[in-house]
Amino acid sequence: MRSNQLRNAGATGLQIGLLGFVLAAAGGACGAERSAAGGGEVAAKLAYCLDCHGVSGQGYRGYFPMPRLAGQQPEYLKNQLQAFIEHRRTNNIMFNVAHSLSPSMIDALAADLRTLDPGPLGGGPKRLVATGERIFQDGVPDGNVAACAACHGPDAKGTGEIPRLAGQLQDYTFNKLTNWSKERGQNPTKPDTSAVMSPVAHSLTRSQVEAVAAYLSYLK
Repeated sequence: MRSNQLRNAGATGLQIGLLGFVLAAAGGACGAERSAAGGGEVAAKLAYCLDCHGVSGQGYRGYFPMPRLAGQQPEYLKNQLQAFIEHRRTNNIMFNVAHSLSPSMIDALAADLRTLDPGPLGGGPKRLVATGERIFQDGVPDGNVAACAACHGPDAKGTGEIPRLAGQLQDYTFNKLTNWSKERGQNPTKPDTSAVMSPVAHSLTRSQVEAVAAYLSYLK
């Protein structure tokens, strides 16, 4: 009698152990499937971004210049996507895109874009590059304009919420700087961190902006 009870208890314990193993294995498989599905979703979203921003995120010259996203600072990308959502920055197309992204998707896309490193497209007038470099590195002392390099770094790679400018399309940079107040800081209830650029953008002449944009377009 006693031996039968022990055998039955042992069999039950074995069954419970096997069930636990099966459930654990199934849970691990489901977790792997979820991870793979999440990775596939990120890849699909990234491909969607690159449809407009260039196959390697290097930017694209279409009807409108599409900015380079490759190598961009993740914190800056996340901040700007949130700026579109909160109408701190105006762009109806990007509002619709950003509004559909979850915070975790935004984090994943920003991290993936940071790893891309294609060469710059160039295209800015080469006769302006030397002038642009001087303004970027030294500023315009006579106009009380600080050097761009002071914040964006001497290599224009940026840091944190300060964006990378190296390799950015010349016409995109020019358009953004010459139209700064029409697009940035549009929601007074939510001040934009980019407000620090407003006096700089307004202090540079169009020819100076064109020169800086030309210089940046060739910078790796």
